[in-house]
Amino acid sequence: MQTYIAHYRSPNAADTRARGLFEFESDARANTKANLHDARVRMLELFGKDAVGWSIDKVERKPAKAEKTDGQLELDFRAPKPERKRKYKKEYW
Repeated sequence: MQTYIAHYRSPNAADTRARGLFEFESDARANTKANLHDARVRMLELFGKDAVGWSIDKVERKPAKAEKTDGQLELDFRAPKPERKRKYKKEYW
């Protein structure tokens, strides 16, 4: 299962406005009906009956965690790439 991040918000006319994001897991691709349904169900599980009128703005894939480094920069000892030559463009006047 892939982990996704869903952004939600309450209607503008609501007494208490809510806006935020939460994580959920789904087998469906991002922004498909099945994926949005999984997000909606998870939102209702997290926030209860208050979230019935809320809408989901967008769903994005959660990025994979990058490996932590110790702060040391990496050096690149590869040979530089050869400089690309531009094509000569003939002008007809």
